[in-house]
Amino acid sequence: MLKNTARPRWPQAAAVLALALALAGCGQDSTSPQEARGRADTRVQATKAAGTAGTVDCAKAKCIALTFDAGPGPHTPQLLDILKEKKVHATFFLLGSKHVDTYPDTVRRAAAEGHEIANHTWTHRRLDQLKPDEIRSELGRTQRAIEALTGRVPTLMRPPQGRTNDEVTAVSKELGLSQVLWSATAKDYATTDSALIHKRILDQASRDGIILLHDIYDGTVPAVPGIIDELTERGYTFVTVPQLLAPGTPQPGALYRP
Repeated sequence: MLKNTARPRWPQAAAVLALALALAGCGQDSTSPQEARGRADTRVQATKAAGTAGTVDCAKAKCIALTFDAGPGPHTPQLLDILKEKKVHATFFLLGSKHVDTYPDTVRRAAAEGHEIANHTWTHRRLDQLKPDEIRSELGRTQRAIEALTGRVPTLMRPPQGRTNDEVTAVSKELGLSQVLWSATAKDYATTDSALIHKRILDQASRDGIILLHDIYDGTVPAVPGIIDELTERGYTFVTVPQLLAPGTPQPGALYRP
């Protein structure tokens, strides 16, 4: 396992339960990528939502979004090399403390290479257990750190463990952040088996899906080339989260989940 003291710490059993609860919805209204596209004004051009990575019509293409949480870390440059070679753009939900502030050049590189840079809080605290001012601090500090490095303010965030509530939604809306959950996870925080991570993602992959992985763990990055190759063979097109929603645009405070 990594000797990275900055990676998120939570008991494995609790994390599994939290993931299950998040995918069950936790009582929060959510919007699917298909619904986001359907609600968009047809006059809105997809380029407004596609960021720097170009345009893809996910109403026609078999799209899937590859996302990474809790980095950057020591393995992230290798991951960026892989994504560059495969011509795939991903969405990175970054942690601030001991990640963004420890690997600034990696953050700059990811942004420069066309990846979507998003917010995963400053210290990975469960936002649904915090007061509004604490939520604002966790998200706002990371917003400012990313903007200082990339020149762009993130428009997406992923709540730690997928846990959100009305207070989190209100603060996210205030800060201009949409909330993004997922449909496929390898639970790579609990295994270093790259083959198992590969299998779990392939078993859960679906059109308009959002894959959740963590580039801070030893087994994850080695699994990525095979995941990309196999899903490409199955006809998938890899996109960023904004591309997945285009021509819709992520709405501040809204919760998106396949």
